[in-house]
Amino acid sequence: MASMTVSMPETLREWVQQRIEAGQYASLSDYVRDLIHQDQIRTMAERDAVREKIAAGMASLRAGEGVDGEAFLARLDAELAEMGRQGS
Repeated sequence: MASMTVSMPETLREWVQQRIEAGQYASLSDYVRDLIHQDQIRTMAERDAVREKIAAGMASLRAGEGVDGEAFLARLDAELAEMGRQGS
């Protein structure tokens, strides 16, 4: 397993230490691994949501339903921007 060094303010270190002492994590490494794993899950879910929206749009086109392409892309762009803000 590879290792990496993480620098953080004292207040964050104390927060992590409290979580470890509360038994929520065995170590700093466990805590960081969990955060990264949760980020991966969230990112994949966001990507899947975008793919579903694209598939729904394509299905409506194949069904002959009219779709305003510019409005669709504007909504998709706004949703992606919101996802980005939520992830920050």
